[in-house]
Amino acid sequence: MDKNTLLQVWPIPAFDDNYIWCLHDGESALVVDPGDSAPVLDHLQQMGLKLTAILITHHHADHTGGILNLLDSLGNIPVYGPVGNNIPGRTDVVMQDDTVDITSPRISFKVFEVPGHTLSHIAYFANMQTNVIEPILFCGDTLFASGCGRLFEGTPTQMTESLAKFAALPKNTLVYCTHEYTLSNIRFALAVEPNNANLLSWSERAQALRAQHVPTLPTTIGQELQVNPFMRCDQVDVMHAAQNVSGQQDLPSPAHVLAAIRAWKDRF
Repeated sequence: MDKNTLLQVWPIPAFDDNYIWCLHDGESALVVDPGDSAPVLDHLQQMGLKLTAILITHHHADHTGGILNLLDSLGNIPVYGPVGNNIPGRTDVVMQDDTVDITSPRISFKVFEVPGHTLSHIAYFANMQTNVIEPILFCGDTLFASGCGRLFEGTPTQMTESLAKFAALPKNTLVYCTHEYTLSNIRFALAVEPNNANLLSWSERAQALRAQHVPTLPTTIGQELQVNPFMRCDQVDVMHAAQNVSGQQDLPSPAHVLAAIRAWKDRF
């Protein structure tokens, strides 16, 4: 592939179900949330790519554990990440509405603060640019295909507000989540909305993909608005399911609905 053609995004499988995303132009590459360095180094070598940047969404070890070895192996590379002292090797702290400009591969990201899974979680959004046909979102563990991250540090209100930021993005935004949790998330989503026709159709497609060992990602914002219960907390069927499972008829806001179905998911 010639340099300066359309950027490519490739999944690098890691651990049991992680994806380390590699965005490249045929020569230069950035990686997102490298929890393990070995598969990244292998991928770079196989593809003949030079690593020029690392993007980190949050501090959990399965997203940061490979940073120092990548720096030791490849030299000084900028490492962008959220606030906090728990991201080894981070060189640049980025916050809400900051811009991350990468020269090679040429791409510019807007940063969103999306607390919920962790308090300092961020996401990286690239709108359409010269070499980016459809918008791109690297969302870490905030949003999954048909699900959302467990609330380890944040609150249901924070997660609701974070998902609302994503819901406002263009519907064709390609969403690169960092775990292959889709089939288990769909099973839960069907418990919430058993009659959701879009979800039933997606369940069949996702099962077919996984049967062929093909990733179910990326998803899109438009797809998630149709099938993801955590992005549908203002929909009547999701509200009724939350009322039934919580035994509370008064769930006055989407955050209350999300709290009820997230607690249900945690024990599902």
